[in-house]
Amino acid sequence: MQIVSYPEAATPPELRAQVSDLRHQAWPAEDPTAVTEGAPIHDPGLRPLSVLLVDGGAVLAALDILSKEIVHAGRCYRAGGLSTVVTRREARGRGHGRRLVTAARESMAAMDLDLGLFTCDRPLQGFYESAGWRPLPGAVLVGGTPQAPFPSDQPGFGKVTIAGFFSVEARRHRSSFQHSRIELYPGEIDKLW
Repeated sequence: MQIVSYPEAATPPELRAQVSDLRHQAWPAEDPTAVTEGAPIHDPGLRPLSVLLVDGGAVLAALDILSKEIVHAGRCYRAGGLSTVVTRREARGRGHGRRLVTAARESMAAMDLDLGLFTCDRPLQGFYESAGWRPLPGAVLVGGTPQAPFPSDQPGFGKVTIAGFFSVEARRHRSSFQHSRIELYPGEIDKLW
């Protein structure tokens, strides 16, 4: 088993097809041909990096790291987030997802990002904590665009904000992220990475 990563557009076609199948298993409403036909899943401006756990040519788990600069409390930060985290149905319960999410956190720190921020469904909070991520109390990510915001605290959404603080600067100002609205604004494709 090995963890490999590629810019989304450069992921080998045979792996892209498997990732598309995994995503379709997890989110049946997603168009299963989009990835294999080359349609971007993510906004290219977010520099999507596909991270895959592969065993003998089979993709067991996949996720994407998206990144951009944000401004929060008057300071600029290089932020990244996890998106489309999925494990092959028949391979679940073996620690593959945790291994991949842990590796992604380590990769994000090595990518010279200041912090990682993303949301997850409340029942998955413990999973992400077991991979080294921490909940960010009271924080709300505001996705979408400034003209069409998409907040993580909208009614019925049930999300919790998860974070990792990698740089000295981000760790120094961690408290400014707690109990705040964080203007992520990743755009229309990735409304809330």
